[in-house]
Amino acid sequence: MTPGLTGMWQVSGRSDIEDFDDVVKYDLMYIDNWSLRLDIKILFQTIGVVLFGKGAK
Repeated sequence: MTPGLTGMWQVSGRSDIEDFDDVVKYDLMYIDNWSLRLDIKILFQTIGVVLFGKGAK
């Protein structure tokens, strides 16, 4: 898959995720479950993360 601007692990905790295996798990979950609906969900979650700084240190 081509990398994008955002993804599952970015909207699921970003800097709160310390284990690289968890980052890979989120990426694989995205690849295995890809759909337009999931992309739209991630897009809206990204807006919330950016506005409220969720998961940022």
